[in-house]
Order: sequence, then structure tokens, then C-alpha cells
Amino acid sequence: MVVWGRSAERMKPKVSPSQLRALVVVDRHGSINLMSLADELGSIPSVTSRVCDRLQAAGLLDRVAGSYDRREVMLQLSRDGRRLLRKFQRERQADLKQVLDAMPPRTRTALLTGLNAFHAAATDLDLPDEELA
Repeated sequence: MVVWGRSAERMKPKVSPSQLRALVVVDRHGSINLMSLADELGSIPSVTSRVCDRLQAAGLLDRVAGSYDRREVMLQLSRDGRRLLRKFQRERQADLKQVLDAMPPRTRTALLTGLNAFHAAATDLDLPDEELA
């Protein structure tokens, strides 16, 4: 979370943590409706709609008519939204690399062992995705 926050602080334009989470979820799906986005964010549709309003006003999110039902509104990243998110991801990776490079090799190995064990345990529990977040 520290690395996530450090990377997010350097973003231009500035986006809130909830806006950044919304961008990440929309990016993961490519296209998603408001109700599904609200569910993934653990939010209510009216709050999620306001987050999307601000992202759209900033030019980071597009609302488009659904391909199967023209009444359904789908959310997609705009070109600027994709560019912002890719820049954030590159900066986050660079920040993680800097942290890992500062660790002695033995502790990096221990971290990898621990993360592999964590992943195996989480996979064995077969929890729904929202319980792993």
C-alpha cells in the first residue's frame, strides 16, 4: 500500500484512491456497467456514479451505449485514462523495483518464499475474489 500510495501521489492529473480503484477495475474488464463496477468496489451505485462523473469530467472515462442493449451504459477508459493508468503502473513497478533492490538477496528470497506460500494457501481456501482483497 505504501508503494501504491507513493506512485499515486505523483499522478497528474490527481485522482483520489477511490477514483484510481475505479480506473483499475474498468481497465481489468475493458468495459463494465455501473452496477457491476459498484459491486466490485463494494460501493452503492449512486456513489459510484459520482466517482464516474468526476472521472468522465477529467477526460479519463467514457460512457458508451451497450452493444446488446442500447439503454445500458457501459464504462470504458478513455485514451487519457489508459495513458494515466499505464504511467501509474510503470511508476509503481519502478517503485517496487527500488524497494526490492534495497533488500539484501537473502530477504528477497525469504519474501518470495513467503509470497508463494501465501498464494498457495489463498488458492487452497477457494475464497471468492472479494474476500481476498
